Amino acid sequence: MKKIEAIIKPFKLEEVKEALTSLGAHGLTITEVKGFGRQKGHTELYRGAEYVVDFLPKIKVEVVLDASMVEEAIEKIIKAASMGKIGDGKIFVSPVEEVIRIRTGERGAEAI
Repeated sequence: MKKIEAIIKPFKLEEVKEALTSLGAHGLTITEVKGFGRQKGHTELYRGAEYVVDFLPKIKVEVVLDASMVEEAIEKIIKAASMGKIGDGKIFVSPVEEVIRIRTGERGAEAI
């Protein structure tokens, strides 16, 4: 099993969600996050005062999938989230040693 974490632009969430559910993902975790990479921040003007917005709003999508589904999931996320511009986001893939459903005690693939 693998855990995919995708940091995407907020307005791309629905497209990424639809792409992953069409693949057969049974559940997603979504977190509102802020960060910066190469995109850095930008300067804004508010009531005549300039200020720097360092951390930009993003969405973190987390999903745990069978290892055989990971490459297709990555392709679908890229297709759904990409605009071809700086700041489109990142995808991180990590191994998952164990999954346990708290309610039933199921383990492994049955618990996903």
